[in-house]
Amino acid sequence: MRLNTLKPAAGARKERVRVGRGIGSGLGKTAGRGHKGQYARSGKGKVKAGFEGGQMPLQRRLPKVGFRSRKAHEACEVLLYQLDALKADIVDFDTLKAAGLVETRAARAKIVLKGEIKRAVKLKGVAVTAGAKAAIEAAGGSVE
Repeated sequence: MRLNTLKPAAGARKERVRVGRGIGSGLGKTAGRGHKGQYARSGKGKVKAGFEGGQMPLQRRLPKVGFRSRKAHEACEVLLYQLDALKADIVDFDTLKAAGLVETRAARAKIVLKGEIKRAVKLKGVAVTAGAKAAIEAAGGSVE
């Protein structure tokens, strides 16, 4: 076997049909599309996705519903009483992730006021609601 003798298997490569090349070819004049009608026109006989022949399409008949934020899955909420259970005195995003209070795919976290905190905690680089901030500072902690 030599490189110059290699050939694809029989029937593996099909020649494309050349339409509109005269009556002798068998696919001249209308090029196999027949006469008139949607499929005889240029543009492959296709219509826009969802087109219903002029009738108001389903996607426009139905009302618009809701909104899905692309950022929602990036953010996580941590409740105040969960901070109380943490052993660390300085809490940042990595600490919360290591403790399993924040999902692994989350990009940021926010401390929310729910429950109470009894010990001083220093927060760094984590968003805090106004109520949670007041509770942390009342317990002797700080927010940066």
